[in-house]
Amino acid sequence: MLELIAQGPRSSDRWRRGFPTPKDGSGLPAAVTLGRVEGTWKTDWDDRISRQHAVLAVQADGMVNVQKLPTAQNPIFFRGQEQDRFALSAGEHFVIGRTTFTLARRTAARPAAGPLEVTEHAFDREALRRQRFRDAPKRIDMLSRLPDLISGSNSDSELFVRVVGMMLQATPGATMVAIVCVDEDLEGESDQADVQVLHYDSRSTVDQAPNPSARLARSAVQRGESILHLWGGAGRREGQAGAYTASEDVDWAYCVPILAESCRGWALYVTGQLDVTGGTFLEQSLMAAPLDLQDDVKFTELVATTMGNLRQVRSLQRRQAGLRRFFAPVVMEALATRDADQVLEPREADVSVLFCDLRGFSRRSEEASDHLLDLLNRVSEALGVMTRHILDRDGVVGDFHGDAAMGFWGWPLDQVDAPGRACRAAIAISEEFLAAATGANRPMSGFRCGIGIATGRAVAGRIGTIDQVKVTAFGPVVNLASRLEGMTRPLAAEILIDEATADFVRNSVPSSLARVRRLVRVRPAGFSGAIDVCQLLPPEGPQSPLANRDLLQYESALDALILGRWDEAFAALHEVPAEDRAKDFLTATIARHGRVAPTGWDGVIDLPKG
Repeated sequence: MLELIAQGPRSSDRWRRGFPTPKDGSGLPAAVTLGRVEGTWKTDWDDRISRQHAVLAVQADGMVNVQKLPTAQNPIFFRGQEQDRFALSAGEHFVIGRTTFTLARRTAARPAAGPLEVTEHAFDREALRRQRFRDAPKRIDMLSRLPDLISGSNSDSELFVRVVGMMLQATPGATMVAIVCVDEDLEGESDQADVQVLHYDSRSTVDQAPNPSARLARSAVQRGESILHLWGGAGRREGQAGAYTASEDVDWAYCVPILAESCRGWALYVTGQLDVTGGTFLEQSLMAAPLDLQDDVKFTELVATTMGNLRQVRSLQRRQAGLRRFFAPVVMEALATRDADQVLEPREADVSVLFCDLRGFSRRSEEASDHLLDLLNRVSEALGVMTRHILDRDGVVGDFHGDAAMGFWGWPLDQVDAPGRACRAAIAISEEFLAAATGANRPMSGFRCGIGIATGRAVAGRIGTIDQVKVTAFGPVVNLASRLEGMTRPLAAEILIDEATADFVRNSVPSSLARVRRLVRVRPAGFSGAIDVCQLLPPEGPQSPLANRDLLQYESALDALILGRWDEAFAALHEVPAEDRAKDFLTATIARHGRVAPTGWDGVIDLPKG
């Protein structure tokens, strides 16, 4: 794999990036842009590089074409001459401003070196934690910048570049730093196929970059501890003053596993040379190496821990973001602090259930039979209005039934004001549909809604079969809410609520937010007993044609009807404004019986199944 190394005027002005994996099936990596803004391979330390300076594209022959962009203000120098377009080979470089860009090939893990003698030292994690840094201020400064450095990475490849670059800067004795990944499902110690180099950077020239030891990486990850390897004996050559130099210009390497589920099999690998200057013998350096390197190992362990923890948090955040499509925010809040099985376990709870059905769907579907996708988009927008207002008031969307949505409150967290939340959501939904009905160009124009709300005991939680589950509620109160929604059509009222919900509104919701009136006592088909049906209305004002005195007039007519005084009830209903469509149900019932209560009248109107 080809990589590009950028080196600016300071040692910290550096990165090494691999050309991205191809996505178009051509087998060639995608082109990349050098520059100083997001979306480019940023070199923001050099103001002589333009916001978008050059495009680099890998060719089939392994060369990289470099093309200067028209937006670039300063020249590109290649082989000592100013060039706007040229082909770059591995090992070659070009210069823009004060930054040198070198093309390199990615190294791979190497198998264990047979003839070399290896001394192994494992570091005790607790002992390292107790050990103080000898250069504490510098190390602490580096670690304080690490969270921002990692959290600012918008991809794993960017994360690797930043961490490796920082580690190389923070470890002066390191020749090379890498992030490796060990496939723990594969076995064998002589094959490097199970060790992948995710990213690395080296101080060496391109042709002399050391290769990570697969044996060391595998051992550290499998044992879950930091391990140091020191090379000595065969394979070395004697130099002046008894100093020795290992093959590949490295004498030691240590590997620190990243112990986080989100980084399974990952490790930080650091290698470098012993200090054998000033007459120091190799044997002396080998003996002192574990002590000399323990600060670097401890620092690397802290980097590994921070990297693993922050990446774990990011993994959980991504997982939660994905779950938001399936769970309401109030459920996500509960899942964040408690065990998921405990939260989702079905349990009894006092809930308020809201059913909202789309009116006008059947007629619109017939009219739009040739434009069904457009109709689907309009229905989706209408359902989105329902669900948005349910979720905005900390409700749970329990289910969709064709062109209807069901939401409920009171689970997974107890909500003593669940009826009030349901009613506020219902009024907001109704008002948005009403506003859309006056706009011919709005996607929801032509649609109205019917809403039923009931409050009572239900079982809520994860409900379903072994093959499929969903989070919802079930019980008589759910059936009642559904029946109330079904009654909105014959009773000509948009929002109907049961008596339990109405009591809460009367006692706990200011009339400036919502009003309630008793509408009728009915015995729905399939119900053995009577239920009191109430209507939820917006506050007195422009949104409602009925004044408070009109509601009192209607309720006095209802009382007379229940007591069997139908003539009196009929007269009282005529005092209610004609804009009140809900009164038409009682007026028609009385007129159908000649204004005389039927024999055996018990104050309850039998409602046929609609």
